[in-house]
Amino acid sequence: MEWKTDWGLRARMFFTMFLLAALYIVFLGVLLWSGQSYGVIVIFMSIFLFVQYFFSDKLALKSMGARKVDEDEFPELHGMVSRLSQQADLPKPTIAVADTRTPNAFATGRSKKTATVAVTTGLLQTLDQEELEGVLAHELAHVKNRDVMVMTIASFLSTIAMLILRWGFLFGGGGRNRQGGGAQVMIAIAASLVVWIVSFFLIRALSRYREYAADRGAAAITGKPAALASALLTIDNRMDKVPKEDMRSQSEMNAFFIIPIDKGVIAQLFSTHPSTEKRVDRLRDLAGRQETA
Repeated sequence: MEWKTDWGLRARMFFTMFLLAALYIVFLGVLLWSGQSYGVIVIFMSIFLFVQYFFSDKLALKSMGARKVDEDEFPELHGMVSRLSQQADLPKPTIAVADTRTPNAFATGRSKKTATVAVTTGLLQTLDQEELEGVLAHELAHVKNRDVMVMTIASFLSTIAMLILRWGFLFGGGGRNRQGGGAQVMIAIAASLVVWIVSFFLIRALSRYREYAADRGAAAITGKPAALASALLTIDNRMDKVPKEDMRSQSEMNAFFIIPIDKGVIAQLFSTHPSTEKRVDRLRDLAGRQETA
């Protein structure tokens, strides 16, 4: 495998985390200035970050109804992941399967050694072997690029702002000055809204680029960009046949899926992924360059 470090992705991950860190320092300052309790804020954020960092993979698998499977249950899947992991120079990740008709896959975990690659039964039933290899290689590329951890931390910061937006009134009772407490709460909520909006677009900009990077990584691992392109088209077409209730129940994991579940003009505007058409065009262009090399 000829793997090239994606400096564009690394620069974007660093820039995104730098901006988010600066944003949240300002956010914390506004909360303190508005009279919120320093101790409550620090304890709450520390506990939430601890849970997000160390248990995000378990929470993601649980939200999808995915369970870890051993080699006796899915020998072909394990064999495929083992072979691709060796080609990608990665430790073999834990493998999980979710029993759902939605054809999709995602990677989670805070490091290469703790990574988990999850697939759905719908994906296993929909793709042929080369297409499935392309999808698995895409998820392994996310692990190799370390962007799963960055997305986990970035989503934590965004979630904090969303929780304050939803439950802002709970932060008003601990202020130093109880007079005008309603105004203090409104300041905290307004700051949370601004932070959430900025975080939203920063995370989506990074997420779209990391999908292109993982597509290129999958092509490097398998040497077959056309197979991944075919898999993306197959999954995208299959989404139209998935029951609406299945799509709604799993849409919160969109940022980590290989293909987002939400569809339509508005969903595409705010999507965590570039369009399937653009991804396929780039993969086909990459395949063409391989043939002429």
